[in-house]
Amino acid sequence: QVQLVESGGGLVQAGGSLRLSCAASGRTFSTIAMGWFRQAPGKEREFVAATKWSGINTAYADAVKGRFTISGDSAKNTVYLQMNSLKPADTAVYYCAARFGLVQTTRDQYKYWGQGTQVTVSS
Repeated sequence: QVQLVESGGGLVQAGGSLRLSCAASGRTFSTIAMGWFRQAPGKEREFVAATKWSGINTAYADAVKGRFTISGDSAKNTVYLQMNSLKPADTAVYYCAARFGLVQTTRDQYKYWGQGTQVTVSS
């Protein structure tokens, strides 16, 4: 099993930055792919970014390319999502997800999920 805990959400002004963290436990970090998804009120949960802890097979949603960066720290079993140039449209609950194998971009491919962390971007 894999347990995931997100942190780092909060309120930020448009144009600002936040860094989200997702700590994984239960299985070796090197064998799993980690992804970030987000869900705004009344919207479907959508893919944001994903990576292996080594940084290979990295993927980003078009809406966040050039602004968000996903990275991993194998020593801490933690994946980060650095979010820069935030927009009000980025407001959502951000969820960490994990799966065994390569990175994927659809939520149905991820078995393990965290509880989410709220990100609110004000104009």
